[in-house]
Amino acid sequence: MEPKELYEKILNNVTQHLAGVERPVEVLTISLLSRGHALLEGVVGVAKTTLAKLFAQSLGLSFRRVQMTPDLLPADLLGGKIFDPKTGEFRTVKGPIFTNVLLVDEINRASPRTQSALLEAMQEGQVTIEGETFELPKPFFVIATMNPVEMVGTYQLPEAAKDRFLASIDMRFPPREVEVMAVLLDSERRAREPSASPVAGPEDVIDAIERAQAVKLSRKVAEYVVDVVRATRRAPGVLLGATTRAAIHLARAAKAKAAIEGRDVALTDDVKYVAPYVLAHRIVVEVPTTRLFASRDAALKVVSEVLEEVEPPA
Repeated sequence: MEPKELYEKILNNVTQHLAGVERPVEVLTISLLSRGHALLEGVVGVAKTTLAKLFAQSLGLSFRRVQMTPDLLPADLLGGKIFDPKTGEFRTVKGPIFTNVLLVDEINRASPRTQSALLEAMQEGQVTIEGETFELPKPFFVIATMNPVEMVGTYQLPEAAKDRFLASIDMRFPPREVEVMAVLLDSERRAREPSASPVAGPEDVIDAIERAQAVKLSRKVAEYVVDVVRATRRAPGVLLGATTRAAIHLARAAKAKAAIEGRDVALTDDVKYVAPYVLAHRIVVEVPTTRLFASRDAALKVVSEVLEEVEPPA
């Protein structure tokens, strides 16, 4: 399936049930088509979990949700071996990570040990359970939600962990009209949880991913990607700029953006469009206030200034 067709079908499907989620759906689709994972940062009660569920249902993919807590163990996520008294042998019980789309709720409430187990699976596409390696289903896509670090009971997600996510988007309280639409949609459903019918299947998704990453990326655009990333490291007030992995992810996302617009060549405009979503969560800025989203707003400002500073190729 063409990436543009897949994106339009997902968008039409999800927006029948949720209002004001056009941009998050686009970022999720770009992340999926880039073989990456997505981070949703936002306050509670803005439909992050519902969005992830509808996104997975639209793709016809299996979906599991894990609520992260400080006492959640890696085995609770990955699975383990248990003794079967009938056979007298140990058998493997696979955990919720064995799914196509995994929603990790409140990732910044989990212990570092559990976060590490998840990040290894995200990177390798496989998990090891007591010395035995198991491949994860394909496609494998993680959507993690994260409360703003300024909220009580949350912990700063390590920079190395955030760098594994291709893109992030903040979901704040929506405008008044969007909230009115949310209330009306819920009323029409008679207080039932929304559920979406599939508009594609796993094979369609895999095909769309292959087509998106086949989009051409010229050397000039690649140089522009690297120049933008390097500029974040020398920006005023930045403690830690974007990494080399960020440059690779930025190029992938630009190709996916071109693909969902029906083009087979990535442009610098695609890089500019996806840059805030790919770079903001990776940049560490010195922030004197504890206002909600202060850290992200400061990082977004850095990205905006960098995009104005770095000249695109002629």
